[in-house]
Amino acid sequence: MISAPPPLPNEAPTYNQAKSGPPREAKWWYSTFHTVTAMVGAGVLSLPYAMAHLGWGPGVVFMVLSWIITLYTIWQLIQLHECVPGVRFDRYYSLGQYAFGERLGAWIVLPQQLIVQVGCNIVYMVTGGQCLKNFMERVCTNCIQLRQSYWICVLGSIHFVLSQLPNINSVAAVSVAAAIMSLSYSTIAWVGSLNQGRAENVSYAYNYTSGADSVFRMFNALGQIAFAYAGHAVTLEIQATMPSTPEKPSRILMFKGAVGAYIITAICYLPVAFIGYYSFGKDVADNVLENLERPSWLIAAANLMVVIHVIGSYQVFAMPVFDLLERTMAKTFKIPIGMLLRLVVRSAYVAFTLFVGLTFPFFGDLLGFFGGFGFAPSSYFLPCILWLTIKKPKRFSASWLINWVCICVGVFIVVASTIGGFRNIIHDSSSYNFYS
Repeated sequence: MISAPPPLPNEAPTYNQAKSGPPREAKWWYSTFHTVTAMVGAGVLSLPYAMAHLGWGPGVVFMVLSWIITLYTIWQLIQLHECVPGVRFDRYYSLGQYAFGERLGAWIVLPQQLIVQVGCNIVYMVTGGQCLKNFMERVCTNCIQLRQSYWICVLGSIHFVLSQLPNINSVAAVSVAAAIMSLSYSTIAWVGSLNQGRAENVSYAYNYTSGADSVFRMFNALGQIAFAYAGHAVTLEIQATMPSTPEKPSRILMFKGAVGAYIITAICYLPVAFIGYYSFGKDVADNVLENLERPSWLIAAANLMVVIHVIGSYQVFAMPVFDLLERTMAKTFKIPIGMLLRLVVRSAYVAFTLFVGLTFPFFGDLLGFFGGFGFAPSSYFLPCILWLTIKKPKRFSASWLINWVCICVGVFIVVASTIGGFRNIIHDSSSYNFYS
């Protein structure tokens, strides 16, 4: 007996409801640069550091395996966007509600998605401030050196302004610039590492301080790599901006753009991870740009490119959060959605991420913690669970086995990297001078 499909959530729009949803005029290449902007972030600069804690063998295997698994899971989300004829699941949690029920689905998917989006915004506040500080210190060696906290505040002030743009399509120009910058600074990172050559007395041995510390750092490294594949949290929101009809569904254009994004991702990630680790070994910094010394002007340019990129990435991840918060406030307090609500809600959100970034500016530790706790579920195994629930492949078939392998890998990353990242934040906080 075939079970009846689960009921549709209230917020799953049909083809005929396009006017009430997001503008659906995007081209296929919109998905490429939006996905690149969302995925290829500052986390790429920590990949050599992750390699240093994993070593050549496990590091290479996990880098390549992550690329393959997350390309497969992003394909699943794209296919599931219109898994019900005539209906579009424009949000990750709407798809979760269809799979697990309206109440349970929201509790399973929405917290994970918010952790990814808010986590990215916090990390990008920290990264942008660090790189802005590094840029200014390189181009103005005689200037008074300000504390990192001040530079994070400078970056935050930019987001207070950009956050007032209405929707994700309004930040298209910023997203294009951010995607170009990500490719550029990633290239500078690996070319600069190659040009500088292997450091004197470079070592690829594990950097043991104690047995326990090494294990926790290794666990944290898994989360840092998982953080690098964070685009899934906004995949459905990006696909929602594309036109779709029963004759020409959006999944065709969206996956074409996603493949382009993943090719660019490989070009960015693999050379940075492998060449950065090759050049500096176990002594590589958690931001590989800090290891580069020459030419100074190029390293300064790379830091500025990171700043431009994280400005765009922040907005790509924040726009779905803004939409959720505004609709929740309007529904709860009967407030009309408009300029006043946008100003208050979005400014409060930017202020929150700014405060957390100022308080816990531990770049590598934050990557590992958020990468495991939030990013691994949404990118590595939650799409597989949705696929098994909705598509119901035959038990022990190829599809069934592949999905369960991805789930097992993802669950291991979640447990290990969350423990490692949280422990490292506590450990590093004990010797940190806050708001310095």
